[in-house]
Amino acid sequence: MPRAGRVLPRTAQRGSSRRRAGRAGRAAGTVGVVPPPAHDVNRSGLVVVRADPELWFLLSRERRRDRASVPWDGDATLGHVVQSLGVPLTEVGALRLDGRPASPQERPVPGAELEILPVDRPQVVPGATGFLLDVGLGTLARRLRVLGIDAAYRNDAADAELVREGLEQRRIVLTQDRGLLMRRALWAGAHVRGDRPDDQLADVLDRFAPPLAPSTRCTACNGELAPVAAEEVAGELRAGTRRTYDEFARCRSCGRVYWHGAHGKGLQRIVEAARAVVARHRG
Repeated sequence: MPRAGRVLPRTAQRGSSRRRAGRAGRAAGTVGVVPPPAHDVNRSGLVVVRADPELWFLLSRERRRDRASVPWDGDATLGHVVQSLGVPLTEVGALRLDGRPASPQERPVPGAELEILPVDRPQVVPGATGFLLDVGLGTLARRLRVLGIDAAYRNDAADAELVREGLEQRRIVLTQDRGLLMRRALWAGAHVRGDRPDDQLADVLDRFAPPLAPSTRCTACNGELAPVAAEEVAGELRAGTRRTYDEFARCRSCGRVYWHGAHGKGLQRIVEAARAVVARHRG
């Protein structure tokens, strides 16, 4: 730094003068360009997206916030925009475009704001006959059957088969595969939340609140159970079972015999928890 009283070189004086002029000009608003605030940035090439926090688990980490943006594409419908974010339309209850209701077939204009709302719970699917579960959800299928809920399942079904059977049988496909839920031919589907069977069951019951009828379905094949006299099944039972129990049921489809055995307490826990979840919606 120059000492007091020393004359600065001419080039330094000019630079200093320019800096002072620049500061003064910016203060007066006559010199320099001040970037606009972040919320005023030109959005002409973007679509602003506001996803409900309930759907954030489906978004990439960087988009889990109140507002995110995606590049505008004149050919992309709102449905395309939503699914490009990783959110299947099966998980969307409503769309709002610039504050008004919108359909997935609409196309946004540059700078538009899209709000994505989750499905209302409990969700009603008119015409649905039951559920069809994807590979990997076998435990969930068995627990739904314990509750008397129609839950079809095969551990070797391909995606195309699930889509076809769901359409033909009017079943809601339950899966954790977002790609499957985004197939155009899918009649109805839902993303199952949770890694543990208890959490998965609670999620399905909370979303659909289906009627419960415990001990009316075969946990092995999903067939309906019918009461059967003890003497009719005596030859299929162990001696200890014949002495201890006197109420039995047989599956109408596969013939398996059921009775309330030692596992009854565990099943009752599942039933009581399920009734509590469904009761929240049924009042």
